[in-house]
Amino acid sequence: MSYASLLLVVLAAMAHATWNLLAKRAAMVGPVFVFAYGMCSVLLYAPWVLWILMTEGMDWTWPVVLCIFASGLLHLAYSLCLQRGYQVADLSVVYPIARGTGPLLSTMGAFILLHEPATTTGIIGMLCVVGGVLLIATQGRLSLFRQPHAWVGVRWGVLIGLFIAAYTVVDAYGVKVLLLMPVLFDWFTCATRSVIMAPHILSRRAQNWEAMRGYWGLAWLVGLLSPLGYILVLYALRNGAPLSLVAPAREMSMMLGTLAGMFLLREKVGVGRLLGCLAILAGVILLGSS
Repeated sequence: MSYASLLLVVLAAMAHATWNLLAKRAAMVGPVFVFAYGMCSVLLYAPWVLWILMTEGMDWTWPVVLCIFASGLLHLAYSLCLQRGYQVADLSVVYPIARGTGPLLSTMGAFILLHEPATTTGIIGMLCVVGGVLLIATQGRLSLFRQPHAWVGVRWGVLIGLFIAAYTVVDAYGVKVLLLMPVLFDWFTCATRSVIMAPHILSRRAQNWEAMRGYWGLAWLVGLLSPLGYILVLYALRNGAPLSLVAPAREMSMMLGTLAGMFLLREKVGVGRLLGCLAILAGVILLGSS
């Protein structure tokens, strides 16, 4: 992976870590916050999208339409499963399994479906990142997975990881094979999710409007940063970066989130998380040199 593509992925990880820190402050609002920041994204990026459509246009073919629709459904399914997984199982089990399984399966999908070449350095780097994710999210307490009730979280985590891998491969196909503009692709995907969610959200307008009271500022910030992080990833893919390397490198956001929590929020960071940060850093260096 070229250093220019790696820089895009690093910037994307920074945006991802930042919007996740912001979104945590609205965690109790529920699905309506997801809909709200999605609509904010649609509005914020609409001028950019309109400018591209007017100056460069867009080729509408059935593969393009199906790819956008499939991506929208997979992103929505991921969000809903993530929410449900957190309701029925421990976050400390669901999150690391999901974030570790996602890049692992994405890389396998890149090898099998997109016919990307596998390199020893790239595979070792990917395994370092996945191991670092597990260490950070569990704070090094991998014994959590030996507890019987933890397997509920494992099952949900694997399901969520499958959706992460699926939308990552579909999106990579969209920008690498169909040559979709990343900004347009992400915007139409986001709009698709919003349209699908709209009937449920609007059926409880008063209740949802009240739930969002005091959270609209966060919705606008997340609506700005969330697409930005993913658009940068899509540009790295479109510029030729292999999905098998980009997918695990994206998880650098966990390292950045941990460091932000340590330095900005004064959170205690144990040896397990520090080792996880070092593992991710080593993995990203290996991915960049492969």
